[in-house]
Amino acid sequence: MRVVIADDEVLLREGLGRLLVEAGFEVVGKSGTAEELMRLVDRARPDVALVDIRMPPTHTDEGLVAAQEIRRAYPEIGVLVLSHYLESSYAMRLLAEHPERMGYLLKERVSDVAVLADALRRIAEGESVVDPTIVSRLVHRPRDPDPLADLTERELEVLSQLAEGRSNHGVGAALFLSPKTVESHVRQIFMKLGLEGAPDDHRRVLAVLAYLRRRA
Repeated sequence: MRVVIADDEVLLREGLGRLLVEAGFEVVGKSGTAEELMRLVDRARPDVALVDIRMPPTHTDEGLVAAQEIRRAYPEIGVLVLSHYLESSYAMRLLAEHPERMGYLLKERVSDVAVLADALRRIAEGESVVDPTIVSRLVHRPRDPDPLADLTERELEVLSQLAEGRSNHGVGAALFLSPKTVESHVRQIFMKLGLEGAPDDHRRVLAVLAYLRRRA
């Protein structure tokens, strides 16, 4: 799998490149600015771009804007955004607009190359990936009234997995549930939240993320 890396921290950029090469990825380019990233993506056409959310010159949302532009201009290229900070509104902004081939992870996760590699592969295959910390905050943060009040504890667990972009098979593997049980929980979740009618996995993910965005 071909990957480009964009981060203004040279040590992190080089370290990620080395880790990914050792994990079997082909790193086809590295950049330190969002502008350079866009030129690199156009030239190298990677499978996935790994992008820091805060980049020069203002170190605010240049990486976020670049990620959105990549998804609009090159829909076949996935994007995994990294951040030092837990910015759930940024994650929901990205994923609600582009639910496929998009991910958001905290930088602390990338110290585990297995987690990073899994996220990149899932994004390249068309899935979305959301950092579990963000999902936990959104799902379990109390609200009055709480739209999740009618969900059982197990349904909340399934919803958390769905919001991370997992397929029914992935949910079952993570929670040790049979496919039939997962399907039953998913039906109940969408019925209770008024989100029925999603005809396929990607639209199901989009509906769940749209719901979570209201809680950001």
